[in-house]
Amino acid sequence: MIFPKNFLWGGATAANQCEGAFNEGGKGDCLSDHLTSGSLTTKRRFTKNIETDALYPSHEAVDFYHHYKEDIALFAKMGMKAYRLSITWSRIFPNGDEMKPNEEGLKFYDSVFDECIRYGIEPIVTLMHFDMPYHLFEEYGGFQNRKVIDFFASFAKTVFQRYKGKVHYWLTFNEINFACIPMGNLEILGIYDERTKDYTQPLDDPQKRYQALHHVFLASAKAVEIGHEIDPTNKIGCMISHVTQYPLTPHPEDMLYVQQQNHQFNDFTADVQIRGKYPYYMKRFFDENNINIQWEKGDEETLKNGCVDFYSFSYYMSNCQSIIKESEEHSAGNLLEGITNPYLESSEWGWQIDPVGLRYTLNEIYDRYAIPIMIVENGLGANDKIENDGTINDDYRIDYLKAHIEQMKEAVKDGVDLIGYTMWTPIDIISSSTGEMKKRYGLIYVDKNDDGTGSFKRIPKKSFYWYKNVIASNGENL
Repeated sequence: MIFPKNFLWGGATAANQCEGAFNEGGKGDCLSDHLTSGSLTTKRRFTKNIETDALYPSHEAVDFYHHYKEDIALFAKMGMKAYRLSITWSRIFPNGDEMKPNEEGLKFYDSVFDECIRYGIEPIVTLMHFDMPYHLFEEYGGFQNRKVIDFFASFAKTVFQRYKGKVHYWLTFNEINFACIPMGNLEILGIYDERTKDYTQPLDDPQKRYQALHHVFLASAKAVEIGHEIDPTNKIGCMISHVTQYPLTPHPEDMLYVQQQNHQFNDFTADVQIRGKYPYYMKRFFDENNINIQWEKGDEETLKNGCVDFYSFSYYMSNCQSIIKESEEHSAGNLLEGITNPYLESSEWGWQIDPVGLRYTLNEIYDRYAIPIMIVENGLGANDKIENDGTINDDYRIDYLKAHIEQMKEAVKDGVDLIGYTMWTPIDIISSSTGEMKKRYGLIYVDKNDDGTGSFKRIPKKSFYWYKNVIASNGENL
């Protein structure tokens, strides 16, 4: 056996992409409730007011809120050992700044975790996955305001206490390094310039953005410290969107450029959360971009005391970068666009597929931090088709996952301490980037269409049965 006996095989979802029930159970308005549907060619819109003639996919999503028992039973049938999911902050504190939590919201997640435990599935819980109570955005300007640090800490303390003994693995902020680019203003930081036409390309003030990110670092560190105090057995991790980048050419300028890009996007947020301090290379970046982080007394100690226990990350693709050949064809992708790598194939949505890059990335991460690693997102979005006999033959998804798991094996042989893999996703959910249903990642098909119609029927795909065998054999039978 290459993978350890207790390896956490599973799948991952996000509440704002699967839960639905946006106005039930005492839940308050959250940012994702204000994102309209889109497509590969039509951008999603963020609207401050809910428009009656627009479709907001997260309002219903795939209705996990009412189907969670059925869904978790299917996860168990697949043999999942772990289920990564997120808690909707506004289900627990509808406005985000209340003194007392919403009991109905707490009970919902009690039930979800109880179902997981019933089947021997380990919950891995993200505290904030691209969402926050709308009131904190509207009233406080999100994490621009230091008060929101304490609101998040209160939220974290509430759920750590409530679910002590039920949840042992936690992540603070999903893809926190998203805040290192303008696109992360809204979903990580709660910042939005009303003059923005496309929320994915917002009007950006780097000073405000990096100051808000500083507050997010403090919020994460406080949550880690609280989580360890409440239950010393809690394992709390960071979550990074790792976009592996290669120099397009061996020109020294390209090599240096990629190193700088890796530092600023892939390494910076992890360095702070794992090492408890800002890395040396950001000083020059801040100086050259006129960014002045305002520190308050105690901030350094907070970061130092709130270091995470393990590194988790998403991996979908790699990119090439160059400042020598700027006119080269560009690829699409998760967060960062890059130059097309001539040696790689691309998905239907233009994301370049690079399994070997995962082994490279695992070694780079482990060499840098030497702490346990968990891959918490990895998957293929595709337009799946139901055959006349009712089957869904997604061999392309099996090929994608198989190739990446094979490289995980090689990384473990290399000596990387890899403790878990929760692929994206065990069940179809709405796409974060486009709001579509037809961009499907799941091993279980959900009968739901882009226009909101559908029966919500769950149908296992061919990949469901393939992954079941993978888990049963602890990764030996691919």
